Amino acid sequence: MQIPYTKRTLSNGLDVIVHEDHQLPMVAVNLWYHVGSKNERPGRTGFAHLFEHLMFEGSEHHDHGYFPPMQRAGALINGSTSSDRTNYWEVVPTGSLELALWMESDRMGYLLPALTEKKFANQREVVLNERRQNYENRPYGMAGMALSAAMFAPDHPYHWPTIGAPDDLRAATLADVHAFFQKFYHPSNASLALAGDIETAEAFDLAERFFGELPPGPVPDPVRAEAGLAASANLVLEDRVELPRLYLSWHSPAMFGDGDAELDVIADVLAHGKSSRLYKRLVYERRIATDVSAYQHSREISSVFQMACTAAAGVPLSELESAVRAAVAEIAATGPTPAEIERALAQSEAQFLYRLQTIGGFGGKSDQLNAYNTYLGDPGYFDRDRQRYVGMTAVAAAAAARRWLQEAPLVALSVVPHGRRELALPGATEVHVS
Repeated sequence: MQIPYTKRTLSNGLDVIVHEDHQLPMVAVNLWYHVGSKNERPGRTGFAHLFEHLMFEGSEHHDHGYFPPMQRAGALINGSTSSDRTNYWEVVPTGSLELALWMESDRMGYLLPALTEKKFANQREVVLNERRQNYENRPYGMAGMALSAAMFAPDHPYHWPTIGAPDDLRAATLADVHAFFQKFYHPSNASLALAGDIETAEAFDLAERFFGELPPGPVPDPVRAEAGLAASANLVLEDRVELPRLYLSWHSPAMFGDGDAELDVIADVLAHGKSSRLYKRLVYERRIATDVSAYQHSREISSVFQMACTAAAGVPLSELESAVRAAVAEIAATGPTPAEIERALAQSEAQFLYRLQTIGGFGGKSDQLNAYNTYLGDPGYFDRDRQRYVGMTAVAAAAAARRWLQEAPLVALSVVPHGRRELALPGATEVHVS
């Protein structure tokens, strides 16, 4: 498995990656900026996600909405923000490639002249409303914020959510967001991937034509921070929910670090699908939970391994906690069985193949090339990434479970209905999230 590519860096620092795929007359334009919520600071959060919105509101030479001209050209278009990066992408008919490149380059180089107080205020309200819809008014929606706040110190870049704090967004000024853009949204902090029906030489010529004249901008310093828990914590959050839910969260190795892939497989073995250990035991056999999940949330400077169980009616969360801890101890002692490793490997292979099926969008070839380039400086890391899973052993998986889960402190969070704190784990401390 590999994605053939050619990479060059323009004189202004913009990485350009080209992958030819002439099966369809389409080209994917995929642009990553190496900036996310981890590049913010306390009191000034939510800026990276805010710019995900502002970048669609027009730039100096196209001071109108970004979607209409692209959609008239037959393009698919979207963007997203995480704690570690911001990306924008279009999948366009080959004949509309220059339009997509022109618009991407114009908002990279000339967004600020069109970024007015009115646009800023409007999109800030859009983001605040998104926060209300997706977090504040969604059952269990604030649990992730409570866990992040408990797992990471207030000055750690993963302490706050990507969407930001409402007070920080309301306090932000136009000058604040201008300064943030000038620091991070420029060629020296970006990676452009072009994949599809285009010749490599032509692709580099077009990249130079549309982006080559833009000033490089300052190269941001890498973000470094230590994360850890001195002791385990037991918390309770009251919410508008019907059934109590238990979250268990541990610190885990950073993306691509030692143990990252092993914990990914452990999460799969414990709680992915109806044949997983905890689903079979808790949901199907004992019927003490309505659902169970586990995942290794891999991030650039520090990751989190998290498990969640929603209790069946009348079942105490302490019973779920005991069952989950027993499953963790079991896999830490013996590791996954050969059949479980085979199943996890098959699912991993399927995920890698899925990324090769499309040229663009979230997770397509262009997106994957940019991910490896942004995080590792190597767009060709695809097969080495896959080998982390292919070569895994039960011994290595068990060692990772012992080190990062069984022997490590954790945060336990009980989410219970309002006024029912007695449903939480015994001794839990109340937390409030705003």
